[in-house]
Amino acid sequence: MNSKPSSFYYRSFCILFFLAATLALNAQADDAAMIRKLYDKALQEGKSYDWLNYLSNQIGGRLSGSVQAQQAIDYTRAELETLGLDRVWLQPVMVPKWVRGIPEFAYIESTPGNTNNVPVCALGGSVATPPGGLKAGVVEVKDFEELKRLGRKAIEGKIVFFNRPMDPAKINTFEAYSGAVNQRSSGAVEASQYGAVGVIVRSMSLRLDDYPHTGTMRYGEQPLAERIPAAAISTNGAELLSTTLRLNPDIQFYFKQNCRQLEDVQSYNVIGEIRGSEFPDEIIVVGGHLDSWDLGDGSHDDGAGCVQSMEVLRILKETGYRPKRTVRVVLFMNEENGLRGGRKYAEEAQRKGETHHFALESDSGGFSPKGFSFDCSEAQFARLLEWKPLFEPYMVYHFVRGGSGADIGPLKSQGPVLAGLRPDSQRYFDYHHAESDTFEAVNRRELELGAAAMASMVYLVDRYGLPASDTGKGK
Repeated sequence: MNSKPSSFYYRSFCILFFLAATLALNAQADDAAMIRKLYDKALQEGKSYDWLNYLSNQIGGRLSGSVQAQQAIDYTRAELETLGLDRVWLQPVMVPKWVRGIPEFAYIESTPGNTNNVPVCALGGSVATPPGGLKAGVVEVKDFEELKRLGRKAIEGKIVFFNRPMDPAKINTFEAYSGAVNQRSSGAVEASQYGAVGVIVRSMSLRLDDYPHTGTMRYGEQPLAERIPAAAISTNGAELLSTTLRLNPDIQFYFKQNCRQLEDVQSYNVIGEIRGSEFPDEIIVVGGHLDSWDLGDGSHDDGAGCVQSMEVLRILKETGYRPKRTVRVVLFMNEENGLRGGRKYAEEAQRKGETHHFALESDSGGFSPKGFSFDCSEAQFARLLEWKPLFEPYMVYHFVRGGSGADIGPLKSQGPVLAGLRPDSQRYFDYHHAESDTFEAVNRRELELGAAAMASMVYLVDRYGLPASDTGKGK
């Protein structure tokens, strides 16, 4: 029997296998070298911290529709134009304009004339109290089920105090937040059904301090006449109020706030891009939201995500990398109290017939990056996991399927893989939506590490692409 053909095929197979393995190793070495260059650019010559310094300390809190929001639009557009991108533009979007007014004031009255001041702030979107403020008895509840059990007889004419803490046993603090935040967003509507005259909500924070944390609350379609004012109380204030109530259930609580909802105003998403050299019609988006709440500087939420996203395009250009696909930075307006920017961007992409291949958002603070979460199919996740070893030297090792980001969420129906940068979250809710969210709370190196991780992921997605979803749309 002649064995030459089989030997020939075997040798050919071995040679091809060796060549393929060699090419794969060479590609991996090239990728590792490129990622090292991206990190070096971010850590040695980074611009993100300087950009954040200006946003935070020269402009400050950037609530949608405010003068500061427009200043941030003008500033970031100008900075993007200095980077030599192929295109920079503003995308018009109408946004809500809610104003806080003069600072809020509150106290606990144990007996007539015997009061203790406590820190509160109006929740975003709340109506004001009467001009002279609101004073009433207090009913403390942990959740909506307890509210229902107590019923109108116990609640009518009272202020409902929602005092369910974030669960400290949750290692993922975003899970703890999700488990408590419905009392902030829906508490006023729920309490008003039982005749409550106002709502006080424990701040969404795991730390005990004197900073009240604001955030969006919603009335939905509730008639204006039925809406009751809602405020957040600091965690220390909540502990004091709860203890005082146990000692004396007949105490009175007073608070005054002057917030107002005005007519919608014109604002903008800020967009810049590097045009793809091979597949210009396939778009990779990286972004964060430019608006913030008004109590602090919005440095972690989400100035950090914006400057990191700008830095991605800067360091790609600085390393001389020419992307195959179009890489686009989008600084979304109005994530905090409306998501108008994210929705507008998705609507325009749909109208123009744009194809988005991948979208990455940073909106979890400027802390040390630990990994990414991906909203994608199993086949797409398998590809992404192949790149995980390239990130492990930089202590970025947490690749999971899950959520991405609020602003890029509206793109999901159009089919791209959606991703979110996942920094260490243990301190995030110390600052989230509070006066303490300032530039001083952001560490320069951690911020730059996040930008480098994002740039590395964008580079890999651009170079190799991702497989189509199992269903042809994002899952």
